[in-house]
Amino acid sequence: MSSPESKLIWMDGKLVPWDQANVHILTHTLHYGTGVFEGIRCYRTEKGSAVFRLRDHVNRLFNSAHILGYKIPYTREEVIDAIKTTIRENGLEECYIRPLAWLGTEGRGLNPIGISVHLAIAAWKWGTYLGAEALENGIKVMVSSFSRHHPNISLTKSKATGWYLNSVLAKQEAIKNGFDEAILLDTLGNVAEGSGENIFIVRNGAIKTPPLVSVLEGITRESVIRVARDSGIDVVETYFSRDEVYIADEVFFTGTAAELTPVCEVDRRKIGDGKRGPITEKLQETFFAAIQGKNGDYADWLDVV
Repeated sequence: MSSPESKLIWMDGKLVPWDQANVHILTHTLHYGTGVFEGIRCYRTEKGSAVFRLRDHVNRLFNSAHILGYKIPYTREEVIDAIKTTIRENGLEECYIRPLAWLGTEGRGLNPIGISVHLAIAAWKWGTYLGAEALENGIKVMVSSFSRHHPNISLTKSKATGWYLNSVLAKQEAIKNGFDEAILLDTLGNVAEGSGENIFIVRNGAIKTPPLVSVLEGITRESVIRVARDSGIDVVETYFSRDEVYIADEVFFTGTAAELTPVCEVDRRKIGDGKRGPITEKLQETFFAAIQGKNGDYADWLDVV
């Protein structure tokens, strides 16, 4: 499997060559999953390259670290500037951006208190996460055998590296069973989210999405809710079961990587007509116009590089 690269990665205040952006084998985060990260996208727009909801992503990065009990040694403005610098210095018009904060090597045991905090920012060209054709044709999904995090076991509002083992296991299970993606239920059996996406269902012209309990506060999720409500579509945040997904008229995922991707099949049951539905398509049209700078109603979402 080939991996995308760019020329430079920002690490602790300096731009270093991609193949020299290394950490020590005994870094605390490698052993115990104590890192926090973000996934951010930069799009080519009529005003030049622009980052989608940059400040909101940076705020969530800092919140994630705060939840885990440590402090990123830079200001939010410094991180915003570093992200823009990384994009510019790599000559990227469109890209995926990955800020990652991690703990250093001063401690060998579980106790993270007093261990140094580091920050890196990488950016590279990366197309649609689930495939460009999926945006129109939809994907096939299974309900995973793995449950989503309980909010008092994993602090679910932190986008922590360690939590994503749960996602990796669910994604791997889905792929090995011939599906594109997984839906995870919470510990009570309610639908929670995908392995790396929030989930929405459409029934009788209205939209439902799970509440933010065992679910990450998705920035694309929030954006799509705003687009839907601005379009006069009711959106309700409520629990629902897997069998309500089966009989939904439409199902779609949202996320920085997935953007807004329809689901055409769940557990080998066709959703609606087995293709992208009209509400999903309408939301896609408005959302993609917004992130490409073609809809002034959402100009506040874009931060020009």
